[in-house]
Amino acid sequence: MFKFKQFIIEQERCAMKVGTDGCLLGSWADVSQVRRLLDIGTGTGLVAIMCAQRCEAQITGLEIDGEAAAQAAENAARSPWGSRITIINGDALSYTADEPFDAIVSNPPFFSSSLKCPDKARTRARHDDTLSCPALLKKSAELLRHGGTLSVIIPFDALGLWCNEALFKGLSPRRITHVSTLPHKSAKRALVEFVKGAHPAPAIETLTLESSPGCYSPQAVALLRDFYLKI
Repeated sequence: MFKFKQFIIEQERCAMKVGTDGCLLGSWADVSQVRRLLDIGTGTGLVAIMCAQRCEAQITGLEIDGEAAAQAAENAARSPWGSRITIINGDALSYTADEPFDAIVSNPPFFSSSLKCPDKARTRARHDDTLSCPALLKKSAELLRHGGTLSVIIPFDALGLWCNEALFKGLSPRRITHVSTLPHKSAKRALVEFVKGAHPAPAIETLTLESSPGCYSPQAVALLRDFYLKI
């Protein structure tokens, strides 16, 4: 169990547990003008629920693993925003919608060549065999309205690949945040917002999570204070 200020995430049936990546994405994604939102690979339902706390949108969480989808649905139903969140057990690549989405968020599986875990559910959640970068970008472009956004968190060293691939799919990077753990450390993650359609050069920002080991930076506090109990 992971407790936030306004909701609780149960996760014992989910291959991927609550982590910093999901928390960052759920608090960073711009959902201010969103009416319909899709969370691809929702896992525990964390990002979908965080987005529900921050906007009035109708939210769909899509999860390929049946056990995780069932637990995400339970987490969503127990949250204060359960009436606006629907969890679907299904494959993102075959998913269709009656109308386009204003925004998509995804904390995608991104390991491609590292040693795989014997746990098949965890492997599927962590590795991009079933949802590669090109496949996710292509599907997002199909499901978004023109001007809609896709927000992801990815390894920093994959940023160039994702941006180049997105352009081929009709998505343009509009906002990028380089994420590092400490001031003297290089960036390990990138938060990226793509927009469907053309856009000039993206706005580049930086986010340092800790001012010193164990001490959240003012940036991190501002981003996460509505969610983390100890901020």
